[in-house]
Amino acid sequence: MKPTAYKTTTTKLCLAMAAAVAMPASAAITLYDKEDTSFSVDGSFNTFLVRSDSDNDLTGNDRTQARVKMGLLPNWIGFNFSKQVGDLKLGGRSSFWVTINDSNTGITSTGIDVRQFYATVDADWGQLLIGKDFTLFSRSNIFLDEMLAGYGSVNDTLGLIDGQGVSFGHIGSGYIYPFPHSQITYRSPDMGGFKLALGIVDPGNTAPTDRGPGRSSEESMPRFEGELAYSTKWDGGSFNAWGAFLQQETDSDIDGSVESTGFSYGAKVKFGGLALHASGFTGEGIGYLLGPGTDAGLGLVNLISEGGDEVDSDGYLAQASYSVGKERFVVSYGETEVDTSAPWESDTTQVAWFHAFNSSFTVVAEFNTNEISIGGVGEETDTIGLGLIVNF
Repeated sequence: MKPTAYKTTTTKLCLAMAAAVAMPASAAITLYDKEDTSFSVDGSFNTFLVRSDSDNDLTGNDRTQARVKMGLLPNWIGFNFSKQVGDLKLGGRSSFWVTINDSNTGITSTGIDVRQFYATVDADWGQLLIGKDFTLFSRSNIFLDEMLAGYGSVNDTLGLIDGQGVSFGHIGSGYIYPFPHSQITYRSPDMGGFKLALGIVDPGNTAPTDRGPGRSSEESMPRFEGELAYSTKWDGGSFNAWGAFLQQETDSDIDGSVESTGFSYGAKVKFGGLALHASGFTGEGIGYLLGPGTDAGLGLVNLISEGGDEVDSDGYLAQASYSVGKERFVVSYGETEVDTSAPWESDTTQVAWFHAFNSSFTVVAEFNTNEISIGGVGEETDTIGLGLIVNF
């Protein structure tokens, strides 16, 4: 397939990824806490000064572009609720994220969206979550990414240098993003360090052509996802390991069946100031960036199935960091391959220095290189970034 076949998806991709990731802050401001009821607010703000040099054989256009924009994490504000009612603790979270990059391509059209809007019910038997949240497949891969607060990969091939959205970090070059979906998810209580999560998730249509109004294609069952995680701590260290799965199917009278199955996995260990992270994923019909349904909605259906067969995808991420005092140093490498007739391959290498002035204010300096190729023709983009991060 020719690389230009995906040019029409660039605008939709930038809009969909205007702020791809949102995570709860580690600390929140408690506004009310009495009579078994609490309400708190958390937020995060980041801005990066970046300069990207693109050597692009896909288009033949090499260029250098400077931007002032957000990194992989968006800017957000989140609201948390909890109330004890008898033996049950009822809770909820809503988080609203925003793009600050509206002066280049979306004049004054700042994107505001909701990535989390859910309620929880906690008891001795575990937790039930209902609503919209990040899904389970590849969730720990990205949430435990040592470079989550950094910048990461951009390129012109996916419209990321000039785009209104976030940079991609290791999305598409190490892991698939667990795009938020409506879901009903059960999480077990701690079982000697093990925790199990099982989710029933709203499925996405993955038919290659039988799409849109009047389609015959159907998802007769929801998507199923799950994760088994283990964690333990000791004096001066900790260990996390996880494995997760995804399964869904679209059936079409025209296109036949597309079954999406995936497995993500990883481990992270800390000894004193040293942290090591290794994770990966593999699957069929799961796409390249945002999961099967979302990638298909962006027009990347040929990265899910091709010629009546599901497309294989796999990737991995390896990282090391060292913290001493207020300093943290990170090296990171990740890659993703999608096995189409014209294979997609992408890898990202990052080195970064984080300096924490205090628990709420951090500065990061980063250099990263992204290489993406389609059918052996590629683009290489080097980016230097300086970021300021404020959390509360």
